[in-house]
Amino acid sequence: MATIPAIRTREEILFDIMQTTSRLYGIRDKDILLERILTEARQALIADAGSIYLIEGDKLVIHYAQNETLQRRLQPGEKLPFSMFAFPLDKTTIAGAAALTKQLINEPDVYAISPDKSYKFGNSSDIATRYKTVSTLTIPLIAVSGEVLGVLQMINALDVHGRIRAFTADDEMFLSLFAANAATTLMHASLTREMILRMVQMAELHDPRETGLHVHRVANYAVEIYDRWAFNHNVHRHEREKFRDALKIAAMLHDVGKIGISDSILKKPGKLTPEEYQIMQTHTWRGSNLFQSGNSAVDALSRDIALRHHENWDGSGYPGHIAIDTGEILRYNSTHTAAQGLIGTEIPLGARITALADVYDALSCKRTYKDAWTEDKVYEEIKRLSNVKFDPEVTAAFFEVLPRIKIIKERFSEAAEPHGQKLVQMP
Repeated sequence: MATIPAIRTREEILFDIMQTTSRLYGIRDKDILLERILTEARQALIADAGSIYLIEGDKLVIHYAQNETLQRRLQPGEKLPFSMFAFPLDKTTIAGAAALTKQLINEPDVYAISPDKSYKFGNSSDIATRYKTVSTLTIPLIAVSGEVLGVLQMINALDVHGRIRAFTADDEMFLSLFAANAATTLMHASLTREMILRMVQMAELHDPRETGLHVHRVANYAVEIYDRWAFNHNVHRHEREKFRDALKIAAMLHDVGKIGISDSILKKPGKLTPEEYQIMQTHTWRGSNLFQSGNSAVDALSRDIALRHHENWDGSGYPGHIAIDTGEILRYNSTHTAAQGLIGTEIPLGARITALADVYDALSCKRTYKDAWTEDKVYEEIKRLSNVKFDPEVTAAFFEVLPRIKIIKERFSEAAEPHGQKLVQMP
């Protein structure tokens, strides 16, 4: 018979909630926060798996899923394959019922749900992954206004021996209080995302090549590349989590300095003159200056990436050694024709990663002025530019996460449905 973990006192539950939610409040990016909400809740309840959904129109969209049992089947550093999908928001699914009734749902065995309930368990995922879902604890994420933002679902609670058990009353109390705090942090992160996208849209008005899909792809590529680079370098989990949160936002803003460049240059159909190209290069330090007054990790990384994402590993990039506020050259290159570019690890890590993500997207996607390159041709070019334009270790990390890069590209493609999700009918 399964052993139930010791019952926690109300004070212990409240302390655990304070500990977990305090870790959430420092996260700025919405996607990173969603993933972290799921992680914190699952670890606190000792749940083997879990999912987090957002309501988007009349659909429920799964944004993140975690599964320790399936993760153990992979090689160290690998991630579970995952793509967003959606299903109609109604009471025929557990998650849909929780959202529409605004009630927590605790099912000890999803294969033995009472037939008088409106919902039933869809076992297609279990069949596909050869995983057995037993117990679930599902709760809506409700804003202070009463709006249901999404649903948090815990799967397969584990006892002290690692055996599946039912979720307890303690688990229900914890998740209820945790979900209320998580919804508040999610609202804050959503507002941050909206402001970021407004800045991106302003740049897009000037430069039609910089689309919302482009910046979403680049930011998501950058996080995946960083995660693998960090794994390869044994970066501590806490440092990795802080950096990836700032990176996701900063990478979206890499070209925001183009707001300050004339339309006659940005929208010129032909090749730029040398004088026009020099003006175009100023978007780096102009963008960096937008974040000079801030002291947060996001501001610091946004300064670095905006300023340095056109630097090259071999020192041939720009803007190089300049005065950040004016663009004045501080150190010339050997031919005394331009500023000496930063070399190697002089270039901040976030900028080295974003540079590769940006170039990959530019080459692999169709633009108004060019066709997309074939994937093989893109990979050949990136390999050719490793140790020239790109950090070789960042290049290696890129190829190690290529399957996830492809998923992101498909998710944020012009042909994808809104938000990149697939609409499925849940049984």
